[in-house]
Amino acid sequence: MEPQLGAGAASLQPFARQGDEGEARWWLGSLALIKATSQDTNGAFCLVEVRENEGDTPLHVHHREDETFIVLEGEIEFEVGGEVIQGQPGTVLFGPRGIPHRYSVRRGPARMLFLLTPGGFEEFIRATSEPAPERRIPDEGEGLPDFEALPEIARRFGAELLD
Repeated sequence: MEPQLGAGAASLQPFARQGDEGEARWWLGSLALIKATSQDTNGAFCLVEVRENEGDTPLHVHHREDETFIVLEGEIEFEVGGEVIQGQPGTVLFGPRGIPHRYSVRRGPARMLFLLTPGGFEEFIRATSEPAPERRIPDEGEGLPDFEALPEIARRFGAELLD
């Protein structure tokens, strides 16, 4: 018996995004290239390439999506559910929804893929970023969000900042 395509699957179209292609955003001090959106994948996932220099992200938790990190360049220290994991090119780390996590770029610039399932996280990125005028990591202080508004925006998109 052959599997049946879901109603939305029949309307999906193949696509490819090369190297620097994708919607470019300056996001929390990084360059985010949105490679695949919820609309592209019928809600299945969102894929974002993130390029950033050394620095830390706050401890946070996603309530709507699971997050997989794929390290392409740099050295990244992850903390997921209280466990510390050293990442280097080739490392894949899965962070299930509901489990607090953060990471620190120890040696950059770093380049990672963020795979979020289901899709929709690109809307949070858009709400907390600005279009990148150039496809480069922003200089310190460029393209930063209103940090006072960030916790409420995160809540609106099913996430929490924990520190």
